[in-house]
Amino acid sequence: MLPGSACNGYIEAVDLLSAGDWAFALYPIMAAAVALDAAIPPIPSEAMVIAAGSLSARGDAILPLALAAAVLGSILGDLLVYSLFKRRLTHVLDRFQWGRMVHKGIRKAAAKGGRSSTAAAMVAGRFIPAGRTATMAAAGIANVSTLRVCRASALGSVIWACWMVGLGYLTGRNTSLPFWANSLIGVGVGLAIGVLMAGMIALRRRQWKYRRAVGPMDTSAAEPDDVAGPSQSEPGS
Repeated sequence: MLPGSACNGYIEAVDLLSAGDWAFALYPIMAAAVALDAAIPPIPSEAMVIAAGSLSARGDAILPLALAAAVLGSILGDLLVYSLFKRRLTHVLDRFQWGRMVHKGIRKAAAKGGRSSTAAAMVAGRFIPAGRTATMAAAGIANVSTLRVCRASALGSVIWACWMVGLGYLTGRNTSLPFWANSLIGVGVGLAIGVLMAGMIALRRRQWKYRRAVGPMDTSAAEPDDVAGPSQSEPGS
């Protein structure tokens, strides 16, 4: 049996490793990860945000702080990508090997997620894979006003943070699984919905492109009737 002092020291060491004691470090780390995720999409920031919601359900994290950290990181990341392309600063990234990798990743995400820079796209884009990076890069290239981007980013970030943290919180409240298992469930649900939304958007784009391609053909097909009409009326004039 351990002596009383040794036993107390062991208990204190275990307490230091519990989520409740290191949870305050979660907020700045999560905000930084969410911000960097805009420029480096492979960073699994969504998993961290969902995990924060799961910890909040257990009382090991503070729900309002988790939401605030997610919102702050999302806005900062949006403005980072937007500023890089609006100020034409991507050449700075190209000076470094890691910067070229980041620039290539952003370009790839933009090509995958589309080039729409509307406010609706900036709000909804963060719910589909690579959509957040794509819309913010497109907004910078299109020189959309900073105020408009800030408004769309703030609204989208609040909705996104509530959704992601809420996934973790609801799974944590309604299951007896450990927080990491609840986080995996939340990530799975979030990915499934994101893929579904991306598929719907891709289908709409395909239909729109098809209508644009078919439209001129229909117009040209109608031209012979229009031209023939007057020529047939000439004999009776």
